[in-house]
Amino acid sequence: MGVTRVVVGLRHPLKHLRGKAIQLLRHQGIQVDVVGEDLQSKLFKEALGSCLIVNAPLLYRAAFHVPFSVLKYAMTADGKIAASTGHASWVSGKASRGRVFELRGRSDAIIVGGNTVRLDNPRLTARHVKGGHVPVRIVMSQSFNLPEEANLWNVHDAYTIVATQRGARRDLQKKLAMKGVEVVEFEMLNPRDVMSYCYDRGYLSVLWECGGTLAASAISARVIHKVYAFFAPKIIGGVNAPTPVGELGMKQMTQAIDLIDVSYEQVDRDMLMSGFLQPIPDLSPVIPSVDEIPSVDPEVSPYETNIISFYKTWDTFGAFANFSPHPISLPDENGDCFTWPTVEHYYQAHKFVSVDNPQARDIVQEIKQARSPEEAARIGRTRQRELPELIGSPRKLM
Repeated sequence: MGVTRVVVGLRHPLKHLRGKAIQLLRHQGIQVDVVGEDLQSKLFKEALGSCLIVNAPLLYRAAFHVPFSVLKYAMTADGKIAASTGHASWVSGKASRGRVFELRGRSDAIIVGGNTVRLDNPRLTARHVKGGHVPVRIVMSQSFNLPEEANLWNVHDAYTIVATQRGARRDLQKKLAMKGVEVVEFEMLNPRDVMSYCYDRGYLSVLWECGGTLAASAISARVIHKVYAFFAPKIIGGVNAPTPVGELGMKQMTQAIDLIDVSYEQVDRDMLMSGFLQPIPDLSPVIPSVDEIPSVDPEVSPYETNIISFYKTWDTFGAFANFSPHPISLPDENGDCFTWPTVEHYYQAHKFVSVDNPQARDIVQEIKQARSPEEAARIGRTRQRELPELIGSPRKLM
């Protein structure tokens, strides 16, 4: 009989996408019920709450124009994230660290401060998640007081960005740029502006794995939305041992920030507590009924501009983005017509097609067989960094 009924947990928070699928299904005679609108009961209220949590990254991004930001830390039973010497390997157990790899694999970027780079020399990869997404690594350093050699400067594993104050240590900036590290200068480096920058790059979710000073600054700037705290059953002591969050200027316990929708989970010997610092945005008051949504967004006028912008597939003109799931038929490296799964597959493969080299041809085949545009991009970018001599003439690129 096919599909006769669809239950929608939540309308899309982006206006140019909201209600389109519902309208299309209803026009095909399929019953569509929206939780919280057509379906209302205690059970459906709980279901709506679950839908809000699952879609929290997109809801926060749509409401606040910043990526959904999660602060993650591991601390001892006496509230320390490291010994007084700064040594922190390892506070939590192996199972908890595995969960962190999962969090990284669901994030577009990971943020740390310069002190973390100097003391811990982290890699910040999701290396234990097979086939997982590889997030960008971002280092925030106002003074650019960073080592010339660090694991994060190895961009074969993942892309690295250093956010710093304008004019800081231009000599080191040039050295890192030669390693493939991108340096972004800000007039005044702060978490809010860095999050605006990440929003403009299309990031949906960001994981903060920083120390207490930067964590406090990010919380004060109201760019942290959720906390994942791993508690390890051990005590380290130390008057000067660092804590997860630095000075927030609060003098009384009544000023403390209460977490919302708190949950607890045993992770081997550790305990994971998670909760939201800010309520999940309720966008329902601005969501019109399906009958009020025209087929063309009235806010987009063809007379306003001849220029359209798109980056992520969920943007207004996201169907034009490289990652949009639309196959294209264009010549391959042999000149034969080939149906590429996405534009990104075609783009990454054609970095290597003009080079008469067996290894380059193997890379093209590897990209062709990539299961997703994200995987095609990862293969192309990684091979480009590892084997720059195989990159063909820029005229061959899109």
